[in-house]
Amino acid sequence: MASEIDYYELLEVERTADDKTLKSAYRRLAMRFHPDKNPGCAESEARFKAISEAYDCLKDPQKRAAYDQYGHAAFQQGMGGGPRGGHADFGDIGDIFETIFGSAFGGGGGRRQPRRGADLRYDMEISLDEAFHGKDTQIEVEVAVQCEPCGGSGSQPGTGRRACGTCHGHGKVRSQQGFFMVERPCLQCHGHGEVIEQPCRECRGEGRVDAMQKLEVSIPPGVDNGTRIRLSGKGEAGPAGAPSGDLYIFLHIRPHPVFQREGTVLAARVPISFTLAALGGSIEIPGLDGEMISVDVPAGIQSGRQLRKRGAGMPVLQGKGRGELVVEIQVETPTRLSARQKELLREFQETETGDECPESSGFFDRLKNVWSDLTE
Repeated sequence: MASEIDYYELLEVERTADDKTLKSAYRRLAMRFHPDKNPGCAESEARFKAISEAYDCLKDPQKRAAYDQYGHAAFQQGMGGGPRGGHADFGDIGDIFETIFGSAFGGGGGRRQPRRGADLRYDMEISLDEAFHGKDTQIEVEVAVQCEPCGGSGSQPGTGRRACGTCHGHGKVRSQQGFFMVERPCLQCHGHGEVIEQPCRECRGEGRVDAMQKLEVSIPPGVDNGTRIRLSGKGEAGPAGAPSGDLYIFLHIRPHPVFQREGTVLAARVPISFTLAALGGSIEIPGLDGEMISVDVPAGIQSGRQLRKRGAGMPVLQGKGRGELVVEIQVETPTRLSARQKELLREFQETETGDECPESSGFFDRLKNVWSDLTE
């Protein structure tokens, strides 16, 4: 009955009926023709099945769109019928959906193309000096490479491939599921449409084998933690001769005993004597480039003061110039003094007026004032 009577006529609705109208009509008719209400009535049972079939189709937007355009032929294998006023010869519902909606719903697409090899990751640790200068080095990684005996084809030399007997070279197989013909990749040939007559003995038909590979890596000056270097085509070889993926090298920089780094800025905490801090002068710091960096220290400098030296930091990656060197001064109080040094310091202490260290004398003056206020 469902193949002869229009679904809309079965549900007694217009072709423009919305979902709510369809649902209401189905419930009304289903209650009317339900076998439990019409025991022993073959006609009511057949009508109930036809109504259910019609509603199952029209409540689904995709099925309804196919039915509206092609009628019952949309759900018949072979597609002998066609839309009103013409003839359609489609292989299955997947082809219909592809015609209506595009390849997102349909089969099509032909055989599955060999997939590209996977990208790989390699973590490399380098020193801050190597990050400063850059380096050329060699790494060794285990990776799937193209099989040499078969050239990546997977076939024993002198043999080839033949069309898959299961899918007949299409790469896909079809099966009926309810109203639909479902299309899936062929399990025999994995969607390629071809099978190997005699698999290569070396790679067993895969077209690639695992091997240790030595690769040259050039690290440019100025790299930082997390810098990624891409080696194109040095990743995993693709199956059946497909292109190889890429190898990505992620750099990690070991801590340095003197310098800390922030982008192109190098920072160092430098202790100086209290006499140098008082009198001023200069200090020299060995740079990562092997040259001594001279930094002027102003007289009276305090701990925590930062001095900057332009052009003495890290190189700019793939650019010109260098960043800054930031020197944080730490004034060191002597812990071991000779008798003569103690004598000189006592002499200095006797000559102090309080103006030599205005910050400390000012602090104690403020403290005296606070104490006076509390005792009044």
